Amino acid sequence: MPKLKTKSGAKKRFKITGSGKVKYTQAGKRHGMIKRTAKQIRNKRGTAVLFKTDGDNVKKYWLPNG
Repeated sequence: MPKLKTKSGAKKRFKITGSGKVKYTQAGKRHGMIKRTAKQIRNKRGTAVLFKTDGDNVKKYWLPNG
């Protein structure tokens, strides 16, 4: 059985915490801030945690060694 490779796109986008949750950067902050409200910009700050089932899928298919 060959080794499982980590998906390159996933390793740039997700990080696994010590407790096994999957963290990700909020989308929608790269450009076009003039269109967004101050509240949207404020709420997109920092990172967030994926829902458990989504995080399990990310770990299973894209970050097998994570």
